[in-house]
Amino acid sequence: MKRILIVECIHEICSFNPVPTRYTDFAVMTGAPMAAYHRGVGSEVGGALQVFDSANVESVPTYAARGITSGGTIAAADFDRLAGEFLDALRKAPAADAVYCALHGAMAADNESDPEGYLLAEARKIVGNKIPLVASFDLHGILTDRMLEHTDAIVLYHTYPHVDFFETGQRSARLLLRILAGEVKPVTARVFIPALVRGDELITRTGVYGQFIRDAAAIEQSPGGLSAGMFIGNPFTDVPELGCNAVVVTDNDPARAEREASRLATEFWEQRARMQSRLTGLDEAVQISKQTKGTVILMDAADATSSGASGDSNAILRKLLEVGYLGKALVPIVDPGAASAAFAAGIDGTVHATVGGAFDKKSFEPLPITAQVRMLSDGRFRSESFGQEWYGGRTAVLQSSNVMLVVTSRPVHLYDRSLFYAHGQDPRHFDLVVVKSPHCQPHMYADWCGRLINVDAPGSTSANLPRLGHTRCRRPIFPLERETAFTPKAKVFRRF
Repeated sequence: MKRILIVECIHEICSFNPVPTRYTDFAVMTGAPMAAYHRGVGSEVGGALQVFDSANVESVPTYAARGITSGGTIAAADFDRLAGEFLDALRKAPAADAVYCALHGAMAADNESDPEGYLLAEARKIVGNKIPLVASFDLHGILTDRMLEHTDAIVLYHTYPHVDFFETGQRSARLLLRILAGEVKPVTARVFIPALVRGDELITRTGVYGQFIRDAAAIEQSPGGLSAGMFIGNPFTDVPELGCNAVVVTDNDPARAEREASRLATEFWEQRARMQSRLTGLDEAVQISKQTKGTVILMDAADATSSGASGDSNAILRKLLEVGYLGKALVPIVDPGAASAAFAAGIDGTVHATVGGAFDKKSFEPLPITAQVRMLSDGRFRSESFGQEWYGGRTAVLQSSNVMLVVTSRPVHLYDRSLFYAHGQDPRHFDLVVVKSPHCQPHMYADWCGRLINVDAPGSTSANLPRLGHTRCRRPIFPLERETAFTPKAKVFRRF
């Protein structure tokens, strides 16, 4: 029976978030607990296990480190610890015939701008060059040559917002089994595109980006096609190889891989201006909110915790108070000091505290409030989307006049309604809801709200990309330089 090792390290960082990511910001599992966890959630490893379980192979889960939420750059010592554990697990694993790696692609540490490439290169030293290794990535990953040099093939998500974690693991596992059986010989073509993109046109169900993903999926599903996708990078991970990439993997057909990757890249480049956010200024957004019937959703993507922001923006809240907004508003915010004050006051107690600016002091000034404590919790709850346990630390619901604040001590993902529901707040019962995410699945807000507005607010994950202050990515790059030129040039990788 063939033996396949499974290893995972998934995290996305924002270079502009001043709060470093630490080892304690990861959920770490090994062996049987790792397998049990992933069989209960719709993850990449879960999808791979489902395929391996149905095949005549032995799957060996070795090590998994998954960021509890996105965050700032990983501190050097903490990355060294994670990498050491990851690689030690491979060293201690039994001899294997193949390896599946579930990765992200937009990690970065103080001492390593390409953590995934580093892990793959070091893993190759351990398992050897002869056995097949397939890695899966988030389409927000930042592709590097080192990643491709040490994998036989890579597989990307095909949806945004992401709903195909499980399917991506399945696709990866099936491809790995075909390589292991000697049925196919993968060859990969990569075309780098000097562009940063953000906005509604990246929603694969409705936006122009979905056209390129469907084209990539058609290549992957065609005779001789093994894998294809479009990396759009994470514009907030400011590293040297930041940008977009077209990737095509074929069965021993480098000419086709180059041709298809160049075509995808050219068509993507032609739509680069369309794939930028259309933002509404903060003053205008609040005025529109005052005039709109039905619930208004203010999308504060600049403080999106799932994109790596600190979650402590009070910019929209401050503006609502300044203009005297009278509707019922629901606002999430990260502020451990305010949460502690609420616990000290107790249920129905009165809190005199500040909210916001707890971490990103450069962007946000603490805002004084007086509020009543409506609920207290330990901050543990289940994700509406995928069923994992999320942890926001000590959490308080504070009511300040017409504003309901859900205050966590730690950042949690806000791309669904889990935090609100877990703390007794139904967004449909409010006139205005601040959603700290660039996008959510349509049924969560867009399908029923009165108006959804993408707000141009300050923050470390602002979709107003020229505002961020990139210093490490290669230049020129669109839209930081509007006149950036592009000629598709494919680079080919193979391991046979």
